[in-house]
Amino acid sequence: MMRRLRRRAGGDRGAELIELAIVLPILLVVFAAIVDFGFLFQRYEVLTNAAREGARVGVLPGYCAADVQSRVNDYLNTSGVDATQATVTVNGVCGSATSPVTVTVTGTTHQIDVVQVLVQYPSQFNVLGPIVGLVGGAGWTSLNLRAGSEMRLEPGAGAGS
Repeated sequence: MMRRLRRRAGGDRGAELIELAIVLPILLVVFAAIVDFGFLFQRYEVLTNAAREGARVGVLPGYCAADVQSRVNDYLNTSGVDATQATVTVNGVCGSATSPVTVTVTGTTHQIDVVQVLVQYPSQFNVLGPIVGLVGGAGWTSLNLRAGSEMRLEPGAGAGS
């Protein structure tokens, strides 16, 4: 009888199950992080493109800050990002604060006016945030994404010029 107990105690039956129980939660958290950061990167790309679209509209003749804001919001909504949560800042169009940039070309310094569009969006971690919250963490629930774009305001462009 003692011989049988010793043989059983020295066996490795069930070791794989215990290893799986230890490793599986870690793998699930890594998978959740990959999914969340993938969605985060997608939202950042949408914000970048929306800022670029807004700046492109801002340098066209006859368009003002309200038109830029409308174009950015349309792009965000079309791309699946809630535009009501986004903050859009527009500078350099229709009498808003201009943003001259100093440029040096072949030794000559020039100041050019640019249109600046900055888009901010509070992005939520949908999978990783609740998991971290279960273990008492609070720092991974959301992240404020920022993207901006600048384009040169051509002479004679913009209704405020």
